[in-house]
Amino acid sequence: MATAFAERERERRELDWTIVTGGTLPADHVHEEVVDAMADVGIDLSGRTPREVSDDELDSCDVVATMGCSTLSLDTSVDVRDWDLPDPDGRSPDEVAEIREEVERRVVALFDELADA
Repeated sequence: MATAFAERERERRELDWTIVTGGTLPADHVHEEVVDAMADVGIDLSGRTPREVSDDELDSCDVVATMGCSTLSLDTSVDVRDWDLPDPDGRSPDEVAEIREEVERRVVALFDELADA
């Protein structure tokens, strides 16, 4: 969800930013609850597959947002934001929609902050 919202913000703001996505222990597919919730806001995740992200990739980033389940040990120059959000897997559509809205709010706020920096 966060990557899709970040990609949308990057396009809306016409930014030339690289977005790195992945997890330290990624699932083998995007959960149907997430695909459905994102489709409700016009974002198609049905063709996406989660991927593993390496510490080297993360160390190359300026800012990293984690969802609260990370055990990252990043270079001290990386600005890490731990959003500590619940895993949407197995949750009701209403719960996933709430998580989606919170992810979107945080992504937009992060882009606002970084664009003003």
